[in-house]
Amino acid sequence: MSQDSKVREEVAPPGVDTSAPHSARMYDWWLGGKDNFAADRAMGEAFIQAIPTIKTMAKENRKFLGRAVRHLVAEAGIRQFLDIGTGIPTRPNLHEDAQAIAPETRVVYVDNDPIVLVHARALMVSSEQGRSEYIHADLRDHESILNDPALLATLDLNKPVALMMIAVLMLLKTEEDPWAHTRALMDALPSGSYLVVTHPGREFDEEAMELIRSSAARGGMTVIPRTKAEVERFFEGWDLVEPGVVPVMGWRPDEPVEDPASAFYWAGVARKR
Repeated sequence: MSQDSKVREEVAPPGVDTSAPHSARMYDWWLGGKDNFAADRAMGEAFIQAIPTIKTMAKENRKFLGRAVRHLVAEAGIRQFLDIGTGIPTRPNLHEDAQAIAPETRVVYVDNDPIVLVHARALMVSSEQGRSEYIHADLRDHESILNDPALLATLDLNKPVALMMIAVLMLLKTEEDPWAHTRALMDALPSGSYLVVTHPGREFDEEAMELIRSSAARGGMTVIPRTKAEVERFFEGWDLVEPGVVPVMGWRPDEPVEDPASAFYWAGVARKR
């Protein structure tokens, strides 16, 4: 371990368990960030052994987020976002993409990692007309999220909201029923709202995905790849936006993509009737 890494771990924020890997910090490492620790990097390396291009896949997932936000703001007229599983801030942040088009856009970020809480102030820097807030909560505790004073002061739940679930539903085991937890949040939103999901796809490389699942389990993490049909279940009853649930690189790319299936995530956007 480098001296630099030791220093970072010695000054870890209260509540951060540096001995156990965390998805947000592992993702931060893949994206080139510095808010990660030895356990996160070790697990990140284990994933790289299974899928050597996983760092590039993480970046493609982030690019999709920008494309989806720009579509929702510029074409669908969305001015409110609820981002579940925000992760450590990586610029451009969601509110920066949205407010560059519509400065009045409001965003509420939600995450349960204490290190994300430390960085929350970076998420609060908003346009003069808009607003961004952060809630420290778990996606399974939807009542706390929906009734949080910061959310109620920032979002008008009588007007359309985009619910963002980017690479977060994989952290719930099947027996936890991630579909029910997502539906509880979806049901609280009015007609005209949107759901945006990305999720690791099992079919892209079943052997590699099983290796990731088992490696994560040995490290005390949950990472559950799911089939396209299982990902489509999250959108049931809502109208999928073209092109539907597709490989993340194939969802309205900014330029032609030679092999959309080279990033092992499913992605989709749907509108509430």
